[in-house]
Amino acid sequence: MAQQQFEAYRGDLLAHCYRMLGSVEEAEDLVQETLLRAWRAADRYDPRRASVRTWLHRIATNACLTALEGRSRRPLPSGLGPPGDDPRAPLVPNLDVPWLQPFPDARLSRRGGGDRGGDDPADAVQQRAGLRLALVAALQLLPARQRAALVLREVLQLPAAEVAEALDSSVASVNSSLQRARATLRSAGPVLEDLREPADPGERAVVERYLIAFEAADVPGLTRLLADDVVLEMPPVPLWLTGRAHYREFIEGVFERRGTGWHAVPVRANGSPALAAYVPVDGVLRAHSIQVFDVADGLIRRCVTFADPSVFGHFGLKDVVPG
Repeated sequence: MAQQQFEAYRGDLLAHCYRMLGSVEEAEDLVQETLLRAWRAADRYDPRRASVRTWLHRIATNACLTALEGRSRRPLPSGLGPPGDDPRAPLVPNLDVPWLQPFPDARLSRRGGGDRGGDDPADAVQQRAGLRLALVAALQLLPARQRAALVLREVLQLPAAEVAEALDSSVASVNSSLQRARATLRSAGPVLEDLREPADPGERAVVERYLIAFEAADVPGLTRLLADDVVLEMPPVPLWLTGRAHYREFIEGVFERRGTGWHAVPVRANGSPALAAYVPVDGVLRAHSIQVFDVADGLIRRCVTFADPSVFGHFGLKDVVPG
């Protein structure tokens, strides 16, 4: 079996490992390990027992389960405590928390032909939906094996028998794990239902209007795009806020502290529209944050602002651009 046949699945495997681990860097390491293991075991692959896709995901899943032993979950700020009540509070990063990272959609390449779902547009939509931040954050609440069972069954939509084989388990055990996992996720909101709901058709236009208002430091214009119960999160800062009034006051404080003249670049992250924001510093624009939006009914419902310039590299973006 040619190595390039495995390489065709790199993006698919990267997304899978990211759902399990919540970290792009760690997912990249595990994909490399998966492909190496597959290459070494290629002569033992039996196409009568599983497709290449299922076989590779079995290897990747077991590599992830080993990597997760003894590790802390990767949360968003909303997973650690109640929202703050002071939008002007100092923004103090907590670098001791292994925060969830954003996933660049451009890394989710299509699979090669010949396997179930290879180039099906509906399958691609399902894959992107399976990257939504609310779902990936909720997955972090699950024990590792429950997480694996749910991702394989609900996101990749493998039959229960194939999930059982991937986890060296029985169908009855897998179904029991899925029941417990679904019960846990119900407490985190309708994240599984989101897998089957189409994206807001106007979400791109809403975020484009947000970009224009953001670059113009037009706080009233930004505020008009927000839902009443909008959520703002800012890892690695544990503080998170809810409500349009708190969001408005927070963004006013940002422009007061950091000045105006920000620049934003549209990107896609976690199956959602996003912006890469650059802040002016000494005449140049420096990487500041990746802002990922959840849009519904023409309004922004959530903005997760990853204030970590190191993630810009995952999106193929530079740290500094001319002012």
